[in-house]
Order: sequence, then structure tokens, then C-alpha cells
Amino acid sequence: MRAWVIEQFGIPNLKLVERPEPNPGPGQVVVAVRAVSLNYRDLMMVKGQYNPRLPLPRVPCSDGAGEVVAIGSGVTRVAVGDRVCATFMQRWLCGPLNDLAAKSTLGGDLDGTASERIVFSEEGVVKVPAHLSFEEAATLPCAAVTAWNALVEGGLKAGETVLVQGTGGVSIFALQIAKVFGARVLVTSGSDKKMKRAISLGASAGVNYKTTPDWDKWARAQTGGVGVDHVVEVGGAGTLERSIKAVRTGGRIVLIGVLSGMGTVNPLPILMKAVTVRGIFVGSRTMYEDMNRAFELNQIKPVVDKTFAFAELPMALEHLESAGHFGKIVVSV
Repeated sequence: MRAWVIEQFGIPNLKLVERPEPNPGPGQVVVAVRAVSLNYRDLMMVKGQYNPRLPLPRVPCSDGAGEVVAIGSGVTRVAVGDRVCATFMQRWLCGPLNDLAAKSTLGGDLDGTASERIVFSEEGVVKVPAHLSFEEAATLPCAAVTAWNALVEGGLKAGETVLVQGTGGVSIFALQIAKVFGARVLVTSGSDKKMKRAISLGASAGVNYKTTPDWDKWARAQTGGVGVDHVVEVGGAGTLERSIKAVRTGGRIVLIGVLSGMGTVNPLPILMKAVTVRGIFVGSRTMYEDMNRAFELNQIKPVVDKTFAFAELPMALEHLESAGHFGKIVVSV
């Protein structure tokens, strides 16, 4: 079988290699991967920016969907022929995150999904919603579960206002989830074209942060000067200061990404406004299964930007790096 491996950091150094066909042990399943989706973490991992000490070689990517083609003894959760996705953290089944679970990530601590066949514990897979294709389902494990954890587990209520930054995978899923729960969504984008697409998906209003760099003032104006209830913060230190200004007193900022880099932030406004800043590191299998039920009931379809062939994984990562995408980038296996 074929698998992509990181032997040296850098997109040009990715290698497509032959590996032995895997066999399941007790409690394990073999999944024939049909589609993989990309996250910014995957790009950082390949480039050596996420973990410069990553043990190599390593199969990249955390998200994938496929079909169970073999099971080991004692497996009861799934059967041969079931369509499944792997969970981002193989050992985070339920409850709060702990150190053991946090060290079971695909494409980082463990080999990832950029492989034609993979062995998983039966505990580390969930069934795919019936209305989704493999390509659509592959987008869910990281970005969608992250957005679900950020908003639903964060106490989102109908009638509240959510500010999402950009139009990448997490932000678009956050928009879709917020609309299901009856919330109002505001969006920032560096592209008027992308902003209009987000509005067509249900966002109430948008602003171009390149032409309106003080978008925090715009967000407050959209809420009568009060501020938004939730900010989906994917920028990091470069945008966090404005997010603190945009959120209402007593509001919530869910810290998800560091797209604008690292840095320092003055904590005093957080204190004075009694703002809750909550770090989000994807989510548990229980959250994933809860989200899948909501997606199936509401027939939510992920937004796929572009699909590449398996041999084109480096090109797909370059497309992700260009930041020209809207929604998720998928690699068909």
C-alpha cells in the first residue's frame, strides 16, 4: 500500500512510499482510507513549525474517512463495510482532556491518515453521517469538532452573536453550527468575494479586515455598541487584542489558532471586562458523535473548496499555504 511520509521537513521533501498491508489485532480495525482533508496544523507539521522535534519518519494529516475492511477479535462498535472517520485524538473518548489523550493525536504523536490503509483501535473511529460522501466526511474530525467544542460546549444560546474570523474550515463550520442553534453570525475576511460567500451561507454581515483594520469597532457597532457574545479566534496574538475589544463584557473568546503568529497580549482588558478566554484543542469522541447527530438531523454539508488526487498531496498543501481556499481542502485516495 502507498503512504506519504515526512522524512525531512518541507513540502518538497514529502515522499510517497510503499508500506506493508496492515492487519488488525484484538479490538482493532483496518480502514481503507477514501479521503483525507487538510488542516493548517498539517502544513505546520510538514514544515517543521508545529513540532521541530517530531519523530521522523511520520505519516502526516489527522483527518480521514474510509471503509472498514477488516476487524480483529472482540470488535463490536463497527463492522466490515461501515463508513467511518478516525478521531483526532485516539484516546479522548469523553470527559475533560487529559495528558494521555492529548498525546494520542494523529499526524503528530501517531502516524496520520495520508495512507491507503490504517489500523485503528475500534474506540478511535466513529461512523460517518449517512448523507455525506467520503470527501465531505473527511473534513469533520478536526475542524468541525473544534467548532462544535468552541460553541456548543461553550454554551452557545439562540439569539447570541458569534464573530468568526476568516473563511477557513473551522470558521465556516462555526458559521454553520451557529446558524443551527439560532445565533447571529458576523464574519471578517481579507477578501470581499469570500465574505459574500459567507453571507450566502447565512452570515448576517461581514467586514474586510484589510480595508477596515479596526474591525473590532465594526463588530461593536453591529451589536449596538455592546459587543459580540462569542469570538471564534483563529488568528492568535495578532488578532486577540481586537477580539477582546470586540467581545461584550462577560463574553467568551474561544482561542483556536495562531494564524497571525505568536506574541504578547495585555491581560488587563480581559480582567476588567470579565472575559472568558478558553483554549480549544479539537474535542472528544463523545462531542464528535453528538455533532454527527446534529449534522445528520439538519443535513449540514461541509463546504469543500477543492479536491486533489492522492499523488497531489504536496500540491494540496501548497494550496492551503496560499490561503486562497474557502472551506476545506480534500485529498481523494
